[in-house]
Amino acid sequence: MKNLIAFKALAVGFFALLAFSLLSCMDDYEPIPVKLEDANGKYKTRLFITQGNIKDEKTIDLTVKKDTVVFTDFPVKEIVKTIVTDPVKAEAALTAIGKVKYQLNYTSTLNTVNNVIELSFTPKALVLQVPVDGVTKNAIVKIAAPQKGFFVGQDQSLRFGIIAEKITVDGTDVNPYEIVKYDFPYGLKY
Repeated sequence: MKNLIAFKALAVGFFALLAFSLLSCMDDYEPIPVKLEDANGKYKTRLFITQGNIKDEKTIDLTVKKDTVVFTDFPVKEIVKTIVTDPVKAEAALTAIGKVKYQLNYTSTLNTVNNVIELSFTPKALVLQVPVDGVTKNAIVKIAAPQKGFFVGQDQSLRFGIIAEKITVDGTDVNPYEIVKYDFPYGLKY
């Protein structure tokens, strides 16, 4: 009986010591301050593409340089399918176009209060040559960035969104047109 009481007392003492030691580890968290150059690097990022009720999700790679986000394979499927409504011809056009490179310019601002880098985008138009029925259509896609992007210091992630606001084909606006949204909610360096 005395052994059981001694064991219980020892167990209670051990758990009390463990609890106090864990509480001492809960010091105030001091984040490592983010620097402007921290955003630079290669990222693997989630991408959600939305056009009306149609949604697509994929993972893509991109590179962030001093003042530019570089896409080596910008997703243009929804844009091409808006220009070329026949699904078979649209797939043929996508195959002929191949990988589309696009550079998204930005200026960065350090936000030390929130430990983030704010990215203000100044998108250029995306120019595509879309082959259809032996003719090449010249498409100009107006890209916009209605909100700032962020590089978050706490988890070293990149988050932003852009939209394909308007498409002009051979000088004529595509009408009716439903905007294409590109949301990059979480990208991590690799």
